[in-house]
Parts: sequence; structure tokens; C-alpha cells
Amino acid sequence: MSVEGGALHLAVWRGPGRGAAPPLVLLHGFMGSVAAWGDLPRRMAADRRVIVVDLPGHGESHRPRKPESYSIPTLAAAVGSAVSQVAPGPVDWLGYSMGGRVLLSGVCDGLLSARRVIAESSSPGIEDPGERDERLAVDAERAHLLETLGLEAFVDRWMAMPLFDSQQRLAPETLERERRRRTVHDASALAACLRGASIARQPSYWDRLGPLGPRLLVLTGGLDPRFEAIGDAVVVRCPEARRHIVADAGHAVHLEAPEAWLRAVREHLDRRGAPE
Repeated sequence: MSVEGGALHLAVWRGPGRGAAPPLVLLHGFMGSVAAWGDLPRRMAADRRVIVVDLPGHGESHRPRKPESYSIPTLAAAVGSAVSQVAPGPVDWLGYSMGGRVLLSGVCDGLLSARRVIAESSSPGIEDPGERDERLAVDAERAHLLETLGLEAFVDRWMAMPLFDSQQRLAPETLERERRRRTVHDASALAACLRGASIARQPSYWDRLGPLGPRLLVLTGGLDPRFEAIGDAVVVRCPEARRHIVADAGHAVHLEAPEAWLRAVREHLDRRGAPE
């Protein structure tokens, strides 16, 4: 899809139900792509279209080299423009990690037309100025390491982060597949993304979550204490939001516990009585 600043790659699954339910849009995390969702889009497409986006700098989408091209509101605007060309009405959205930040930004800023919203292992931003400064330095150092070490060495370090410790339980071939999927990217584009899409640079949406109400599902893994705490804090700010914790999964619930992920997502999207 052609959008301001470049082209976004979208993949669309259509099942035998021929789209009876509203479309579902999936937004991956940092170093992800359409491929990161495995066969989950196909399985979700039984009664709806599933639209999977390669975010800028990822997969087959355009790869800007300027950090400002990756600001979270800029990414949300690009995604909204692309998706509206294939699904003009309100759709259901799920964003994982960085993709969840794009999603929450776009919905809160009115850039994404949303019926229901699922934030998987994600955050509305950082409120504390001191924490912002610390995280900005961390992401700047990560971008520098990516540029100096090269993509493959950086990916190895990334996958060894404590955030992903629970993934060491996965089969070796699964981990190797995930590594290969990450190493097909462009190092310069990813470094620009680390700088521009840093959570330290984006607006904080903590005080703007309330209107999402029961449309919002906050999904995290029980083996990811950091994002479990963030998820709990989100529902304090948005008391009508729904909360689901998959006990035996870490940060990437869709990868580590796909069956539980499918159940949680379907239950939220298919439940009756939710506001449209």
C-alpha cells in the first residue's frame, strides 16, 4: 500500500466465512514482520479477514533511514492510512510490544478506526521524566551496538535479553527460525527505528486510556513480570478494560502459547454486548 513516506506491505488472509466478522489487523513488534505471526492469521481467518502489516523498516515495507520517520505517531498514521485502503470501516486491532504502542497511540490520537483493541505485552508510554532519560540512553546505546556489531550479533544479544528468558523453553528449531526471521532486516533502518520509536520519545497515553473502556483487552504472560505489572497498571487507569494473563507464557504470548493466545483473542473479539 502506498502511504506518505513510502509503501507498507500488507498480507491478507480470507477464510471460508468470507469476512462475516469485522477484519482483524495485527501489528508486530520490533524486528518482527508478517512472518512473526506464523499460522495464527490463517487460523483466525475462519470467519473474518485478517490483515497483517509490516511496519516501516520491517519485512517488505519501506526502510527509512531517518529516526523521525519512526516516531510512534508517524507509524500509527502510516498504518491507519494503509489499512483504511483495504478496510475502510472500524476494525479490530491487536498490537504486540512496539506494535501495541503504535496501536494505543493511533487509537488515542484518533488515527486508527477501532472497534476492539488488544494490547499484547505493551505499554502506553513512560510518565516519569527521569525514567524517560534513562530509557532514551538505553535505546541510543542499542542503536549504536546494532550499527557497530552488525545485525546477526545484535540479534543474538537481543534474543538473550532477560525479557525473553522464557523462550529458552521453546524447541531449538523454533528459536533458530525466530533468529532467521530477525536477521533478514536492514541494520540501518532498525537502528533508526530504535532511535525514533523509542518509548522515551513517544507521548505518554496513560491519562488517555479511559475512553477505551471494555473495547480494550490487556494481554500479557505470567512469566513476564515487568509487563504483567504494566498491564495491571493499565486497568487501574482504564477500569472497564478487560485483563487476561496467560500463566505459562512470557513476553511473546502468541509465540510461546499460541493456543491460549487464540482463545483469549477470539473470546474478546466475539463476545456479545461490547460497544461498537
